[in-house]
Amino acid sequence: MYAVTGATGQLGRLVIAALKEKGLGVQTIALARDPSRSADLGIPTRPFDYDKPETLQPALDGVEKLLLISGSEVGKRMPQHKAVIDAAVRAGVKHIVYTSLLHADTSEIALAPEHRETEDALKASGLDYTFLRNSWYTENYTGNLGAALANGAIVGSAGEGRLNTANRGDLAQAAANVLTSDGHAGKTYELGNDEAYTLAELAAEVSRQSGKAVVYNNLPKDEYAKILEGIGLPAPLADLLADSDAKAARGALADQSGALGELLGRPTQTLQQAVAEALG
Repeated sequence: MYAVTGATGQLGRLVIAALKEKGLGVQTIALARDPSRSADLGIPTRPFDYDKPETLQPALDGVEKLLLISGSEVGKRMPQHKAVIDAAVRAGVKHIVYTSLLHADTSEIALAPEHRETEDALKASGLDYTFLRNSWYTENYTGNLGAALANGAIVGSAGEGRLNTANRGDLAQAAANVLTSDGHAGKTYELGNDEAYTLAELAAEVSRQSGKAVVYNNLPKDEYAKILEGIGLPAPLADLLADSDAKAARGALADQSGALGELLGRPTQTLQQAVAEALG
């Protein structure tokens, strides 16, 4: 029996779809804070609220392998993840696959410490574990190309940093593959796209496919954070994202391991494909 946390989120839904494509829907349990949002998943859903430890162990009854998708509440992740790990131990789960952060052990990105601490907790738990250190989603950069086309520019603070971001669908497929195959216990996978790109190269590809001139404007971190606030992001989140972009300028989102393509058994999504998908 497999279980997926955060099952109604963007990544969780894609993982469940990949498991169903493997014919494993009948062996999969969706775990969600609000099961009412899961009717379209087509598999059983159990209430699973990171902030309500009493919901965790019963939901894991009978589960052998658990995909723990990291929580979305920055600053609360470690106690939430620890509650899940403790419940998994009590419930008899044998193996946890955890979605961590690219180079979590050395990354300067502000999100990294919570992932490092979660990895340490899993190592200490006595359970089999696998770390999927996911890069930034490519969709973080391609998800708002409408604004880039309207303004003639993509803005950020990544400078000339090489980005091995990854398509969400590729990461979901890799997670499903690891969850349902053997030989991954105790392993760590750095998961980024096969080919790196810069934001200037992204802008050039958008220009090529759209026929409209789009450039990349590199901004100081604080100025970029203000722009993110201006489009509605809370100040702490805007600062965190801008800081991550600035760290990407120093290589924080670069990785040449090729592990994602190996887990997929095929090439990862190209920049050309990502732009085409985003432009519709």
